[in-house]
Amino acid sequence: MQGTILIIDGVATNRIMLKVQLTAAYYHVVQAERLEGLGATIQRTRPDLILSAMSLPDGKVTDIKAMLARSDGFAGVPIIAVTEQNDRQNRLAALSAGIDDVLSYPLDDVILQARIRSLIRNRTNTAEITHQSNSTPAMGFAESMEPFAPAQSTISVALVAQNAATAALWRARLKPEVPYQLRTHQLNDIQALMTDPVPDAVILELDQSAESAGLRLLADLRARAATRQTVVIAVPNPASPKLAAEALDRGAHDAMQTGFCVDELALRLRTQLRLKAQSDRVRDQVRSGLRAAVLDPMTGLYNRRYALPYLARLSQHAELHNQSFAVILADLDHFKSINDRYGHPAGDAVLVETAKRLRSVLRPGDLAARVGGEEFLIVMPGTTANELQKTASELCRVVNHSPFQVAKVDHPVPVTISIGGTLGPSLSDTGRNQVEQLIGKADQALYAAKHAGRNRVTLSPQAA
Repeated sequence: MQGTILIIDGVATNRIMLKVQLTAAYYHVVQAERLEGLGATIQRTRPDLILSAMSLPDGKVTDIKAMLARSDGFAGVPIIAVTEQNDRQNRLAALSAGIDDVLSYPLDDVILQARIRSLIRNRTNTAEITHQSNSTPAMGFAESMEPFAPAQSTISVALVAQNAATAALWRARLKPEVPYQLRTHQLNDIQALMTDPVPDAVILELDQSAESAGLRLLADLRARAATRQTVVIAVPNPASPKLAAEALDRGAHDAMQTGFCVDELALRLRTQLRLKAQSDRVRDQVRSGLRAAVLDPMTGLYNRRYALPYLARLSQHAELHNQSFAVILADLDHFKSINDRYGHPAGDAVLVETAKRLRSVLRPGDLAARVGGEEFLIVMPGTTANELQKTASELCRVVNHSPFQVAKVDHPVPVTISIGGTLGPSLSDTGRNQVEQLIGKADQALYAAKHAGRNRVTLSPQAA
């Protein structure tokens, strides 16, 4: 089965007709005739999509939307309303209330099936992103998402038509209805469309030709990384349910099966841009959560969770390609006395400044991580013994060459650091414990630096 569809209609013949169409497409179909008892039905069947008559014996399709909004876990279930032909007023009212689409009798099976596929696919994609977002608070590194609305005056919409006259006409009719920046483009001249910044939405004219340039552009927009999240609304011209269905199957976010209608287009555009803003916010939250999972929040360096697997991967790659790399452990000297004398805020400031100074020495491809209270791990790919000695000495110097200026401390705070380093891989460092062996050698070198008086560099024998 492709999914579960709940049909709600007070007319039995309508339900039977729809069930035949949808069962033939391998959907599991559940039926209801009124709002009464609908909540329990939804909880029991957990539909992927609801297909409802515009008017029901005891309410309207908009009442279903309100019911879903109050139900935990069902607010995102898409709804298609079915109405009589030429019922423009109710059609626009339903779209304005958040109904995902409105189709008219007699139902065109091609557009019905395409609409269902598109809405279920979009809901699945949204659910996957939301699941990732909802996982971040449980992992302890993300805040809950607040309601978000984009700054409408900054939103850019591209109107792409077969000719300049059509694009200009669309712009003139749409401009009074929406607060967005509207740009016009011709299908045969879209270089500006693909340049940064790309538009937030594209209104795309489709013609009836066998090799529609609009359909090709649609596929291109959905395939490119830069425009993959751009909203695309297809407008067949002249109106064509078949062409609208093909656009939906090729990835359009929405399609105007009845052709250009400025009121309906403005509603659909607002809805799709709102959904895009929500999805963009969730993606940003997920990315921020992933960054927070591998970064030390105080210093901005990587943490142990990221650094050790990275070192394991680098070690395997270096061994395979016969390349050397450096592993450095650095530890601030007498750090406890800084905390005891000046307070922990001062100690935190010293850690932040230390991280900044260490980064200033390293190359773009080097890794720096905070792996303990005042202990830092540095990994340098493609590094020789001479380069290791030079860099380790510079790391030591950059920390101790000038005292640290710390807020609320009336004099500069002198800070020194001890460093131990080793070079990998070596024939003795093999197998599953290779990372532990490398870090162990760097740690032994660090201990030797501490034992020799601190504020110095010591390298393991194979790296010296």
